[in-house]
Amino acid sequence: MTPVTPVSPVSPSADPLAPSLEVAGLAFAYPDGHQALFGVDFTVGRGERVALLGPNGAGKTTLVLHLNGILTGGAGTVTVAGLPVGKRHMAEIRRKVGIVFQDPDDQLFMPTVREDVAFGPAAAGMKGAELEARVDLALRQVGMAEFKERPPHHLSFGQRRRVAVATVLAMEPEILVLDEPSSNLDPASRRELADILRSLDVTVLMVTHDLPYALELCPRALILSEGVIAADGPTGALLADDELMGAHRLELPFGFDPRAVTSRR
Repeated sequence: MTPVTPVSPVSPSADPLAPSLEVAGLAFAYPDGHQALFGVDFTVGRGERVALLGPNGAGKTTLVLHLNGILTGGAGTVTVAGLPVGKRHMAEIRRKVGIVFQDPDDQLFMPTVREDVAFGPAAAGMKGAELEARVDLALRQVGMAEFKERPPHHLSFGQRRRVAVATVLAMEPEILVLDEPSSNLDPASRRELADILRSLDVTVLMVTHDLPYALELCPRALILSEGVIAADGPTGALLADDELMGAHRLELPFGFDPRAVTSRR
């Protein structure tokens, strides 16, 4: 794997002192009447790495889709870097909140890696040497610089996931949202991605069922259960609380003891 290049600080926002993310009283029901969120409240500071945990059906996807305005119309507010998520700031919000999907093939659709990574900045009006520099930096940040001219479908699954991360980093986001980042990765690819995520100077919200990976990468975790935040605290302490874990249908792998894990953060 090519050495990871540290990321430059996140780009300036409307309020450089504001937290990366503030969610207050967020409630949402789908048109069929299903209530997915019942009043979600939490704040994520700049540069934090936070895991969003919870059983299937807890509302995690619904919450994530509110962060960049894909879903709107419910009660409460979502604020990114001091900007309220809404029509007035939608273009800026969608640049600031970069979502990396579980399947990298949902994000990679151009003939070459370079074109995929360039797509977002080019659509925003960047071109020429500035665009190429942005692409090169994003690829260095994920250790994929030498694959710049390769077709994405010629890469391994783990490599495609790293390129998918680069497509988001090329937009210089305020928040990197990762949906099940460790799924389908072999142990080496899993470790490489962890090293990359630790190197990034960006706020990370990681949605995952992989509780050991959450513990490895995220000092703090939120448990979303039945549409509300049921717990918010140090990841290790939450995972070690057997009663809490059982109440929200979260199970650690057989033999895994969070109390015995040495932090590498």
